[in-house]
Amino acid sequence: MADREPPFGAHAPQGLLARILDITRALPSDGLGKRLGFALRKLATPMLGGKPVDIESFGARFRLMPYNNVCESRILFFPRLFDEAERDFIRSRMTDDFCFLDIGANIGGYSLFVAAHAGPRARIVAIEPMPDIFSRLVTNIRLNPFGTIKALALAVADKDEERTLFVDRANQGESSLKIVTAVESHSIRVPARRLLTILGEEGFAKLDGIKIDVEGAEDLILDTFFSQAPESLYPRIIVIESAPNRWQSDLVGLLRSKGYMKVGETRNNYLFERNLG
Repeated sequence: MADREPPFGAHAPQGLLARILDITRALPSDGLGKRLGFALRKLATPMLGGKPVDIESFGARFRLMPYNNVCESRILFFPRLFDEAERDFIRSRMTDDFCFLDIGANIGGYSLFVAAHAGPRARIVAIEPMPDIFSRLVTNIRLNPFGTIKALALAVADKDEERTLFVDRANQGESSLKIVTAVESHSIRVPARRLLTILGEEGFAKLDGIKIDVEGAEDLILDTFFSQAPESLYPRIIVIESAPNRWQSDLVGLLRSKGYMKVGETRNNYLFERNLG
């Protein structure tokens, strides 16, 4: 996207497209609602003509390109299907000075949700390594009045070095430091930092919550973090993509050994909370 973005609303949906979006965004999340919604999405997507669309979701403004990124498609057409239980969990644990890391931020769904609800004293770092997706993340941050989000163009890994990122051509949001779909992917080189390095460079004295969705590389990040970080930096809550078949270690067992309890599980994620009692 260009450096000088048009104001929010310049790409607002019109006419039949706007009416279809009103329907899909109001449909129930049961089987029938999903089937009807997917059919309407298939009808509506060509109407966008490959252009961005401006929409409000989760109390925030988004400029979306819902073509090769499942995350953007969900936020546009089915915001209730975008990790509703996970967002409710995070919101129920928010404090006025909530410190949150969004690892694998994509175009900012979680980061902007937290910024919209946690208030002006919150501190949010959104981390996204994929250059095209990062550009859209920055655009979405700029379209909102929140002053609480900082975006970092990095991968989070087990070492501070340049790493190979495998990019899924069909769904850029599934880019990973591990090969996910070798037939459909190509690779780029990106800077990487350990989670502990990032917290140090950003001056974090505490961490209330993290969301981590890095397509199977969660173990690389958290195994290293918990072996090196002081207990004062352990996050109170963790939303983590449930990908045990991709992990090379017992990540759930590690979290339990560090005082975390699994308090919820959804189709895509585990919800952990640390017992401080």
